[in-house]
Amino acid sequence: MLPVNCGSHADYQNFVVENLRKYYPDPNALTRSTWDIIERFWHLDLSDTNVLLADKYSKFGPAPRIPSCMQRSYLLSIDFKVSSITEWAAQLKMNPLFAILSGFRVGDTPGVGTFYDFMKRLWDSDDPHMSPHIHPLKTKVKKPDAKGEKAPSVEKITVAELLPQLEKTSFSLDDQPYASLFKIYQKEFLDVSVKKGLIHKDNLALAGDGTPVATSHRERKKRICKCKENGIFDCSCDRYFSQPDCDIGWDSSRDCFYHGYDLYMLVDSQSDLPVFPHYSCASTHDSHGFLQAFFRMRSFLPDYKVSKVLLDSAHDAMPYYQYFKRQNITPFIDLNSKAGRPPVYKNDFTIDKDGVPVCPAGHRMRRDGIEAAKGRMKFKCPKISHAGGCISCTCDNPCSNAKYGRTVHLVLNDNPRLFNNPPRSSKEWKQEYNARTSVERSNKREKLDFRLEDGRHRSTKMWYCRLYHILMLQHLDAWDLPSESPLRKLILDVA
Repeated sequence: MLPVNCGSHADYQNFVVENLRKYYPDPNALTRSTWDIIERFWHLDLSDTNVLLADKYSKFGPAPRIPSCMQRSYLLSIDFKVSSITEWAAQLKMNPLFAILSGFRVGDTPGVGTFYDFMKRLWDSDDPHMSPHIHPLKTKVKKPDAKGEKAPSVEKITVAELLPQLEKTSFSLDDQPYASLFKIYQKEFLDVSVKKGLIHKDNLALAGDGTPVATSHRERKKRICKCKENGIFDCSCDRYFSQPDCDIGWDSSRDCFYHGYDLYMLVDSQSDLPVFPHYSCASTHDSHGFLQAFFRMRSFLPDYKVSKVLLDSAHDAMPYYQYFKRQNITPFIDLNSKAGRPPVYKNDFTIDKDGVPVCPAGHRMRRDGIEAAKGRMKFKCPKISHAGGCISCTCDNPCSNAKYGRTVHLVLNDNPRLFNNPPRSSKEWKQEYNARTSVERSNKREKLDFRLEDGRHRSTKMWYCRLYHILMLQHLDAWDLPSESPLRKLILDVA
């Protein structure tokens, strides 16, 4: 089938105006929400897709569908909440609006196979999966003791061992099967959000969190050994997995086991816009998921300077704090009560759950500034009174005879996990950490608003295609539209 236009954005806009005048001469016949989608896509320039995918098409044979039109059509299917490609191909034939917005002539729209061929060109690998189908059985995730808690880690390597390995690894984008997807996402959406001032790549406050993505109701695997025929039913031999990149994990929000991926998202906390995603198997702990996503992001986006990271208590591990200190990144990580804290500090002081020293009498001490040059925080006695211009300690059992009472200096190097700047007890820390919910809002948009899990695909290739296009729509929705609709005006002027 021959393309309708040459693929430039101006040609697409002219095509849409011409056909909307023909099929929808009265703009009021369409709902306001539909017009919001129409105008966003009318302004969306996807012409770089044609350039980035040019080498994926043969120079011989019949002219293919224009890549930008195929991508635009797939984005529309997600925006109009049509999860099945088969159903969308049928909708293109029945609904003129869908065909026009995609850039296809009414009555001349692509079929299901054309869409799947386009997805193959977005995936830079002959294998639709990232791991081999045959591999050993994995350690099963255990159900946590309390409701709402995350499952304990089943990783065979600790954060202290994994972090230096990934830090030394040089990730190349061209070696990733989703390279073309990422380049399109970065060029046409992420960079545009940066130019619009929505994301400040020179001073990025990055929020991270993992979220479960269920791909099927059960794990599909089969034996390839002869153990069962020999009467051995519980062998540990390798199995053939239909979805080798997935396994079984625990969904703490739904309080159930699930089969699929653990999607780790890195989000700009100021704009709630996604920056980088990474799929891991469902059993992956968030502390490992962050490292896998973070070091890939730093390799693929070297111009992005991370100044802050906002993470929940699943990431509360000492190697994180040590690494962030070396990189001049300020961590805002919630404490994990199970990780513990030093029982005694400075011989007779204990440390509260948020890093504040508690005096021998049981009183939380009052913060009295930070000595940055010496790398320490100062806390003073909370019972000191300044009444009548006289400084005195009002404690029943004073622990010091000093005029200003007992003073404690917390040296940041002693325990960077507990003693951080700003301290967890400060308003500054709490205000900054509250922005961590941006990643939860972003995950909500992907899973509920754009129905990520409704894809029901069986390959990592299709799950990455669906995910990246959902991220593109998140950026598209954040861009401001002109106060007056030029598209409606063009239609009405002729009408």
